[in-house]
Amino acid sequence: MALRRVLAFVDRPRERFEEAAAFWTAVTGTRLSPRRGDDGEFATLLPESGDACVKLQAVGGGGGAHLDLEVDDVRAAVAGAVALGADVAADHGDWAVLRSPEGRAFCLVPSERAPEERAPEERVSWEGAARRPPVFGGTRLDQVCLDIAPGAYEEEVAFWAALIGWPPRRGSLPEFTVLAMPGMPVRVLLQRLGEGPGRSAHIDLACADAEAARLLHERHGAVFVARGRRWIVMRDPAGGVYCLTERDPETGALLP
Repeated sequence: MALRRVLAFVDRPRERFEEAAAFWTAVTGTRLSPRRGDDGEFATLLPESGDACVKLQAVGGGGGAHLDLEVDDVRAAVAGAVALGADVAADHGDWAVLRSPEGRAFCLVPSERAPEERAPEERVSWEGAARRPPVFGGTRLDQVCLDIAPGAYEEEVAFWAALIGWPPRRGSLPEFTVLAMPGMPVRVLLQRLGEGPGRSAHIDLACADAEAARLLHERHGAVFVARGRRWIVMRDPAGGVYCLTERDPETGALLP
């Protein structure tokens, strides 16, 4: 599969989409694109510079996050993903929704549509679309964390590493594996849960000062949930959980 880039989708309940949009544009220093889709369910967080890589989707359930993978050839990518163990959940011809071996949804979408076929905010700098948006307030939304059940972890790591084609790297703790490529705006973290079912996902922000970021996010309506070893768990005004992580917003590496 010729992967061009990874997009992060923040999924939030349809009835709370406006709250989610107001919050995420405020804490990332972006503006919201016009809503798209049959029911206006999609919108993009547009940065002041760089390439848009984070989008919002109004969903029927409680929300979370998912990955869109932009590829050169969707049909070949679907066949390749199925060969790796994925199932096709919905095939729309020029794009498709699939599920990983654990059952986690993701999308394969085309990367080389003609400029007139792309949404206006996607036409500005389409030359690989790997220019990262700037750091805002000491933070950068740069990671989707896949929360995986213990028994599915090794299979999911193998699947995602093969599908995306980025070398897996063990994280700072045994339960973490990182998939990242220099210059790409979004990376993927795979986390083995201690117990319970997986299939969920959430957004992570790299923070030069996680405590300062927490205070800023609380001013915009988020609430503190829990404190981890190197991260703070938060809940946004639309009810979605995400993490503020102690990582360098420029490199993604853990802070000393």
